[in-house]
Amino acid sequence: MQFIKNYFLVIVLFALIGFFSVQTNNFFSVITLSTMLSQLPALTFVAVGMTLVLIVGGIDLSVGSLMALSSAIIGVLIVQSGFSFQFAVICALLLTMMFGCINGALSSWMKLPSFIVTLGMLEAARGLSYVVSDSQTLYVGASVQGLTDPIAGIGISVMMLLAFSVVIIGHVLLNYTVFGKHLIAIGSNKKAAVMSGIRPNPNILIVFVISAFLAALAGLANLSYLGSSDPNAGLGLELSAIAAAVIGGTSLMGGRGTVLGTFVGVLIIAVLNSGLAQMGVSEPSKRIITGVVIVLAVLLDKWRANN
Repeated sequence: MQFIKNYFLVIVLFALIGFFSVQTNNFFSVITLSTMLSQLPALTFVAVGMTLVLIVGGIDLSVGSLMALSSAIIGVLIVQSGFSFQFAVICALLLTMMFGCINGALSSWMKLPSFIVTLGMLEAARGLSYVVSDSQTLYVGASVQGLTDPIAGIGISVMMLLAFSVVIIGHVLLNYTVFGKHLIAIGSNKKAAVMSGIRPNPNILIVFVISAFLAALAGLANLSYLGSSDPNAGLGLELSAIAAAVIGGTSLMGGRGTVLGTFVGVLIIAVLNSGLAQMGVSEPSKRIITGVVIVLAVLLDKWRANN
């Protein structure tokens, strides 16, 4: 049983790769791998942040909208206001983290359900991204596209290296620091955590700020991949992030999760999306399959809880 729990996800990942390699002509190729690696950072960033939020017993539905808002802010500041790339990124990060701070404060100190709080923020941040960009896609150009171009001699991009770094930092933070142990304790039993001297509210606030920060990085990753900011970016991204986290072993009830497992979940979703696209599966059918995957992820979480 322990072997199945530890290696089942890796087996599923390689099974999907093998299936799509047989069913399509070009799936197992350098071009396909390069394309997936270029698209991977955005979901990786958001899924890692979602993992931390889920571990403390919360949920963040605003990440897709915050990603779009971050992208819109960077695009507007560079294209319309003439600010430098660095200044635009800093502004986007700070504003997006402010939204995360609001999510965390309302969910912790005000005791509001994070589902409701972040659902409201989903709408607010999406609306603000339309206002900021005037509902237009802004072409930013080569100033950001280099971030997703493979580095000579390495073969992967700056954004992918950053995504790997976030996964490693998240893993270390969760498993080898007092902060990580506090998060697990809060998600497992909040009352017991308080009796042990842990202050849940500041920790919950921090994880929502981290989630928003990583959503802003996802906006930068999406902007660099497309070369333009799109106020419609990130629609449904929160569902993919939740699915990746749950597939990777994070409990929807809190108290259990692994960043490395979430990353494997991200890879499974990326392979699934790329493989279905190469097979010519229509967008409605892809959405149906994605929905089934999310339901199966919840069933998998229930199976883990009972074993």
